[in-house]
Amino acid sequence: MDRRGLRGVDHRILSVLRARAGDPRVAGAARALSRAGEHGALWLAAGLAGAAVDRRRRGVWLRGAALTAGAHVVSMGVKRVVRRPRPTHVEPLVRTAGRHSFPSSHAASAAAAAVAFGPLGVRVIPPLAAAMCVSRLVAGVHYPSDVAAGAALGALTARLGARWATGGPRD
Repeated sequence: MDRRGLRGVDHRILSVLRARAGDPRVAGAARALSRAGEHGALWLAAGLAGAAVDRRRRGVWLRGAALTAGAHVVSMGVKRVVRRPRPTHVEPLVRTAGRHSFPSSHAASAAAAAVAFGPLGVRVIPPLAAAMCVSRLVAGVHYPSDVAAGAALGALTARLGARWATGGPRD
């Protein structure tokens, strides 16, 4: 294992955070977030539920759900190109839908949701999105650089998508 550079840092940070799953409460939370975040399901459900109960802002909720789904699709496309294998130096806490790690699609959809639903002022979404990102490390299924790249990709996709969807400036 390369102990220098980004790869070494990735391995060390992942090892430390994966060890936190020794606490059953932490492990349970990581598993629950992993299941809820699969294919962006939590964020899509939030968008659809918000649209159903908040008719005045229905369009914003639906646009947020669409942007979150779009970020997930973009991350899956990048995964197919990069094809970085998942970590093997730690025991995974959960099963994964695929064998590629970069970028984290859970992080992409979580960050996209935080950006896309941001105008709604729902205060629970950003910390829940952050917890979703950290859970991928605690679960041992992504390197920190996978999660950072996924979050950046998701936030950027949602931001650019929102500008396109609303006809706003594209700077």
